[in-house]
Amino acid sequence: MAMTTGYSGNHPTMQNSVAKYAESIYNSEASKSRYEAYSRLQASAVAFGEKLPIPEIVAVGGQSDGKSSLLEALLGFRFNVREVEMGTRRPLMLQMLHDPAALEPRCRLQEEDSDDYGPVIMPASAVAEAIRVRTEDCLKMLGTAVSAKPIVMRAEYAFCPNLTIIDTPGFVLKGKKGEPENTPDEILAMVRTLAAPKHRLLLFLQQSSVEWCSSLWLDIVKSIDPSLERTIIVVSKFDNRLKEFAERWEVDRYLSAGGYLGDNARPFFVALPKDRNSSSNEDFRRQIATVDTDILRQLSENVAGGFDVEKFGKHIGFGNLRQFLEAELQCRYRHAAPETLSLLDQRCSEVTAELAAADAKISAAADVAALRRLAMIHASSVANHVVALLDGVDSPDPAAWGCTSEEERSESGFGRWPGQVEDVQPVNAGLRLYGGAAFDRVLHEFKCVACSVECPPVSKEKVASILQGQAGRRGGPLEAAFVLAQSAAREWLGPLLDTACNRLVYVLRSLYRLALELELVEDTDAMKTITSDISMYVGFHAALRQAHNTIIREVARRSKDLVHHQLAAIINSFSEVYGCETHLYQSSREGMGTGTGRVRGFHHVSLSLEDSEDQLMTKSEVTDDEVHQDKKQAIVKGCVQSPVRQIGEGTGGGIAESQMTVPETPTPELAAAEARSKEFGIASGRLNGLRDAGQVNAEACGGLKRKRNRRRISGGRAAGAIGLLPSGSGNRGTSIYKEVCLLASEQFGKMREMLVERAVHTLNETFLVPLRNELGINVQLQLFAVSDEKFLDMFVAPGAIEKLEAERMALQKRCNTLHTCLAEFRTLARSL
Repeated sequence: MAMTTGYSGNHPTMQNSVAKYAESIYNSEASKSRYEAYSRLQASAVAFGEKLPIPEIVAVGGQSDGKSSLLEALLGFRFNVREVEMGTRRPLMLQMLHDPAALEPRCRLQEEDSDDYGPVIMPASAVAEAIRVRTEDCLKMLGTAVSAKPIVMRAEYAFCPNLTIIDTPGFVLKGKKGEPENTPDEILAMVRTLAAPKHRLLLFLQQSSVEWCSSLWLDIVKSIDPSLERTIIVVSKFDNRLKEFAERWEVDRYLSAGGYLGDNARPFFVALPKDRNSSSNEDFRRQIATVDTDILRQLSENVAGGFDVEKFGKHIGFGNLRQFLEAELQCRYRHAAPETLSLLDQRCSEVTAELAAADAKISAAADVAALRRLAMIHASSVANHVVALLDGVDSPDPAAWGCTSEEERSESGFGRWPGQVEDVQPVNAGLRLYGGAAFDRVLHEFKCVACSVECPPVSKEKVASILQGQAGRRGGPLEAAFVLAQSAAREWLGPLLDTACNRLVYVLRSLYRLALELELVEDTDAMKTITSDISMYVGFHAALRQAHNTIIREVARRSKDLVHHQLAAIINSFSEVYGCETHLYQSSREGMGTGTGRVRGFHHVSLSLEDSEDQLMTKSEVTDDEVHQDKKQAIVKGCVQSPVRQIGEGTGGGIAESQMTVPETPTPELAAAEARSKEFGIASGRLNGLRDAGQVNAEACGGLKRKRNRRRISGGRAAGAIGLLPSGSGNRGTSIYKEVCLLASEQFGKMREMLVERAVHTLNETFLVPLRNELGINVQLQLFAVSDEKFLDMFVAPGAIEKLEAERMALQKRCNTLHTCLAEFRTLARSL
């Protein structure tokens, strides 16, 4: 054994204690009491998953270094799984219980998913097959080559000590054929976990054929227990090395480990029977004793001078190792008893409290009225905290719980705003905000983004398509510009509204977890008690969160519908203004006809968007007299009371002066048109010009070359297009395409400005007002306006009562067992 500082330095009396305990290990009544007490405590700890610092032994070493054979020798009968060529692929937690009445071994495996143990395995030789089947089933289910889930076996036998030894998978450099490549790493990680607790001893085995200076596994053990303070080193298969010794100095140098294990290291040297065909367990134990005798005889007779018996004699042979393990564990049991008693007392109190909580759960699950009261108070408190966060609070700390604009965009999953190449930086973009502050920042960000959107460029093909398509209506560039502006508004401003709503939803949904934090930080002791009582009901908390999210989604849906309706209304209102302006223009053009009641001289024309107005040619001609007559008709048109006048059929000339009237005030149609024009920024001068017949004639004929006898003018659809160009557009180099784009950009900007102003106000009102006024009420209605049966579904899942009762029974059993162990250890402590 590695006689470490823990044995010889830190505990100077322990070596003497080992010798004394070894002499009276089965004769002392106190020792027997400790065995029985710790055996029951170990069994309870394994069964109930208790983590108590009970002294145990973890066997570690390379594969085929003899760990399983050593366990067989300790048990006093053979059982190892290696006979079915599986090796140990799961930890085997072996509880050895010394029972003088058990003349035949009684072995039982603990059920995989239960605290109970199965029936006694008969005969004992069938233990290997039972372990193999249990191992294969587990590995097949997990799909791995090894598993950290232990197999627990209880062995009661008259020839075994009271020990708990954990046999681990052997270290390997490479997995077997068909095993994953990471099998060695998995085994190493498993062994480290099992050997880490300080109350466990490491029983490290290594074959005698391996030199200490080249031992890979010794380095691993030192990484777990650097000073070897709790490591017992065993050199297995020692009989294979005996033939190499001829003189005493060779034997003594080998037995001293050559200094590689430290000055205090005293490894044990053990050999076990190689013949596995022994007829009975008694023969197996006799063979073990025979091998020990043969080793000592060979060292004494076949080595010149023998060996240092006084120094190394107690560390050679299995009998000495077993005696030391039993004595060492007795010492550790004795020293651990006070701490074990204290921990048992603590665990009994904890388990008793758990049992009381389980009783309370069962009682509460049946008390619907109490559950409703607790749930309603908690839900109302959370809703109030959400409203408080919207109004502005300084707790919890925004620096820890808030988000910057960039984090908000990333976590919400919406990224950049539609159509934006770079992120817009609103006010306080770099500050971590939440609640109402974050809500306002999103609206400001939306405003910045929307105001930066310009009317996108359009192709000449689109403009030509619109102009040609509306030729019969004589809309011209102005109608084309309105169509393009409306289309751009739908395409570019609509997605911005959707993104704004989605971002606001994210800000509002994040308030729920902040409200729960406020519950823990700011509430009174009474509210904290309610929060604690309700915290165990996961189903209720999931339903409460879902109710908040549902309400926010519904508010967002209504808000989104409303802002999109506003966008459509703004677009349609611009269409009405355009229709009024076009109506005035067409009415003015009708006054240019002759007394026959028809508009003369306008026929089909071929239109090019890149031609100047000088190049727009007509296929019909107008004489000077007709031009003079048209001008006269236009003058008369400007003075009549109605903007639309029916021209009499069959009259031979112009209108007589007696038929003319001079209006003192504009007609209602004109007044309405002027009001709409002012609202949407359309210059009222254009409408005044349309009322002025001379101005209409000037716009219709401006920029065209007049000839004395004949003159070419554009007719049909071309005439309508040119007539709608604004005053001053007579510049011969200006194309209709550029004019349409300019007008479209102007109208898009006006739509955008109006939408931003209205949308920001609408989003504020439609999101915040319902949440401030109705969140608590709506949550209460969703969760509590239901039948008791449906209400209990949030607290008690189907079969939950039965599950709670089963858990209570298990706790009751654990509590009774621990209290029995506590009473036993208290009695034991008085005898120490």
